[in-house]
Amino acid sequence: MHRQVKAISASVLLIAAMVITGCQQREAAADSTIKVGYLPITHAAPLYIANENQEQFMQDGDIELIRFGTWIDLMDALNSGRIDGASVLFPLAMKAHEKGIDIKATALGHEDGNAVIAGPNIEQVEDLKGETVAIPHTLSTHNLLLDEMLENAGMNYSDVNVVEMPPAEMPAALSEGRIESYIVAEPFGAIGVTLDVGHVLYQSNDLWPGCLCCAMVFRQSFLEDRPELAKQFMEGYAHAGEHAEYDLDAHMNYLNVDEEALALSLEWISYENLNINREDYEYMRERVLQLGLMEEPPTYDEFVDTSLLEETQR
Repeated sequence: MHRQVKAISASVLLIAAMVITGCQQREAAADSTIKVGYLPITHAAPLYIANENQEQFMQDGDIELIRFGTWIDLMDALNSGRIDGASVLFPLAMKAHEKGIDIKATALGHEDGNAVIAGPNIEQVEDLKGETVAIPHTLSTHNLLLDEMLENAGMNYSDVNVVEMPPAEMPAALSEGRIESYIVAEPFGAIGVTLDVGHVLYQSNDLWPGCLCCAMVFRQSFLEDRPELAKQFMEGYAHAGEHAEYDLDAHMNYLNVDEEALALSLEWISYENLNINREDYEYMRERVLQLGLMEEPPTYDEFVDTSLLEETQR
């Protein structure tokens, strides 16, 4: 009887040890994986290139890209800690920080590449009075660009009907007359042009040189708890920016877009300088305050940490 009890106890201990070991292995695997969220847009190209070539720089772990269909879903995952970082709209990330989510912007996603696309009946900004203009989100640089464009033309934000719309729907909405213009991340501007349903009214650098659109952000807890992984990721991300304009195959692996639209999209975008300029950030901060989108948007020093990016550039 005693031998049976000992045998059972030994079996229980063995099973418990196996369970604990399995849990530890899963935890170790999770700790060595960086979960990064994105929406399928051209603006997230450095993320795609980094992921495609991660074996070259991720010595201590790997990258897991998680695709989202909406900015709301992506931000919910980031805010709740289900992902470690994301390529995201700058104002959305600023708003999350304002609400108490401890995230840091570590690099830009791109420069330029936010065209104002208008239908055939719109030849100048003044023609948009009383018409409907689509943006991807109120908390987006596209919304700020719209306000900038209207202000330059002597118009008010209230002179147009602003609607939020999924980016992929915008070219069709323009062709069907549901909207007369849209401002959005690429490649959807280029798609509207190559489908011949719209034309470029303005490029973002015409309205706001140096405007900040998308940022690579991480949760502060990730940066503090796994600094070596963060450093390796940012090294690959920085190098990816040097090739993002030319590696069409990598783009095509993540985007549902034809080569003509992608090529035009990449003509409008630059990935060479992914540093976050203080003056550009502070101007954006002023603009979100003026539009009443935030009450206390974070300052540059509170929100931006480009130290890892700068370390890779030395």
